[in-house]
Amino acid sequence: MSAEASAEDIQAVVSTVENAGGSAFVSRGVARTIVGLVGDIELFLNLNLATLRGVAEVIRISAPYKLVSRANHPGTSTVTVGGVPIGPDTFTLIAGPCAVETLEQTLEAAAMAKNAGAKILRGGAYKPRTSPYAFQGLGPLGLEILAEARAATGLPVVTEVVDPADVPLVAEYADMLQIGTRNAQNFGLLQAVGAAGKPVLLKRGLTATYEEWLMSAEYIAQSGTLDIVLCERGIRSFEPSIRNMLDISAVPMAHALSHLPIIVDPSHAAGRRDLVVPLARAGMGVGADGVIVDVHPHPEQALCDGPQALFGADLDELADAVRQHPRNIR
Repeated sequence: MSAEASAEDIQAVVSTVENAGGSAFVSRGVARTIVGLVGDIELFLNLNLATLRGVAEVIRISAPYKLVSRANHPGTSTVTVGGVPIGPDTFTLIAGPCAVETLEQTLEAAAMAKNAGAKILRGGAYKPRTSPYAFQGLGPLGLEILAEARAATGLPVVTEVVDPADVPLVAEYADMLQIGTRNAQNFGLLQAVGAAGKPVLLKRGLTATYEEWLMSAEYIAQSGTLDIVLCERGIRSFEPSIRNMLDISAVPMAHALSHLPIIVDPSHAAGRRDLVVPLARAGMGVGADGVIVDVHPHPEQALCDGPQALFGADLDELADAVRQHPRNIR
């Protein structure tokens, strides 16, 4: 639809399609609204949709992920999170504690992140873990702590949601909803966050192909939001010396296949502090639109993923690399 299209214009398109026996769904982004059509393509061609008021363009897309396909939008989209852009015109640092543990720890980590140049604060209030005995997060209390950290730093917040029933509550507190690797094909959850009206950070599943990853994004888009950021966070491999293998090729591949911006998560890929900055630099080198990392004031005391959390000289090195990124100095 054109930028000037009214709600009535959009509804007129939907009604035209439905009256002809097809179905239509509306997906909204910050800059554009798309009406996706499902049904007999020949039927749609006979409707002369391009002549309806407010219609800017009618595109037939052969890829199974139609709304997030590069064919749908030739340029890379920009997703805005609490006023912070993630997209082709900047390189965005997202940082914070892997898990919210206490108010003091979160405020200190948030200050570290902001001082390093982070524009968005990450922090886990809900922590899906491989072991049921591992720290599972503070839940609603963690969300309240993140809200305090946002008030203290001015940084918008991204946090994970793991249950469709929790989406409304998490959306009250978060500026961006995160789907973690373990829920990357939890289709009910994908649909729930898509309908929540907030930007979404979608991590790649541990064993997901590029098409499966983009189809997960399509579930979110089809449910109502185009404001999706892809995140390559490492895939399962046979190598035991690192947690996962950061798939650097995923960045140019995702850019070739989809208009969605993509960031990398070197912290959860390597699971090792000494590899985080080199992998972040690799992501920068292949065209990632940002990086998300763990920081912690006292990693040796962390309840979750302390060995990968940045602090001190490592965090300073990453901050310098982000500041010197060509997108941030032009």
